[in-house]
Parts: sequence; C-alpha cells; structure tokens
Amino acid sequence: MVQAFSIEDNGIFPGNRLPALLYKNAIHIPLLFPATHVKNIFRENGWTNSWDAGIFTYHHYHSITHEVLGIYSGKTSVQLGGDNGQQLVLEKGDVLIIPAGVAHKNLGDEGDVGVIGAYPDGRDYDMNYGKPGERPATDMNIARIQLPAKDPVKGIFGALLKYWH
Repeated sequence: MVQAFSIEDNGIFPGNRLPALLYKNAIHIPLLFPATHVKNIFRENGWTNSWDAGIFTYHHYHSITHEVLGIYSGKTSVQLGGDNGQQLVLEKGDVLIIPAGVAHKNLGDEGDVGVIGAYPDGRDYDMNYGKPGERPATDMNIARIQLPAKDPVKGIFGALLKYWH
C-alpha cells in the first residue's frame, strides 16, 4: 500500500509539488544482513550513494536530490514539512520517498530505527535547515532536479512513476 502526502511551502521549508510517498511493509527484511538487503534493492533500481544510520532529530531537507529511506529495524515517528507538518510512523519494512525540499525530522531518538538512505543515480546531497539565506538558491536547485528513472523498490513498475509523472 502506498500513501501520498502533499507537503507545500510553509515559508521556511520549500516543500515540493511532488508528494512524499510512504510504502508500508514494502520490503521483507531478512534476519541476516538486513541493511545490506535494503541497500541492494535500492542499488538494483539506481538509487545509490547510500548510508546506514538513524534519522536526524532536527528538521532538514535536501535541495539537489530526492531521498529514499528504507527502514530495516525499529520504529519511530517522523515529521514532514516543519513543526506543523505531517507525522508518520515508520517501522521495519517501510520505505519513505522524500522529494527534494521536503523537510523531515525524527520525533524519537536518532537510533530508534536502522535506516538505509539513498539517492537516484547516486547523486550527492546537501543539507539545509530552514535558516535565513538558504532560499531562493535552494528553490532554484529544486526546480532543476530531474525525476528519477526508477522507483527505488519496484523499478519501472513502482508507484513513484505513477505519482511523480
């Protein structure tokens, strides 16, 4: 099941016309090497430059790429779009695709979840925090980003292509 969330510009964080996508229980997580399993699924679908960590406990966003988060252990709540934004529960097996410009923050502890993060075509990422002076440069960056060729979980058959094209 895919849930789509529209996260608009709130004056601090740019948001995006593309919805954030939450895939509940999208990946079967094996007992052995769960992080590697998630990383490999993303890599097979062209989402690389991955990392393995928790989710930061402060609002931040990326202006030069979209991001996918694959949860391989634990459970937490994440907020999208700033202090009054959408709250989502993320747990083992879930995948969250975050469009560039959409702020995200872990409402629990950073280590409450094990996460593989990755980016389409292995793009680099930047860190922005909603501070004065970030915009309009970040807005221009977001406008230039191309859509990913594949969904990070299901490739050319994934929901991302339906929701984002």
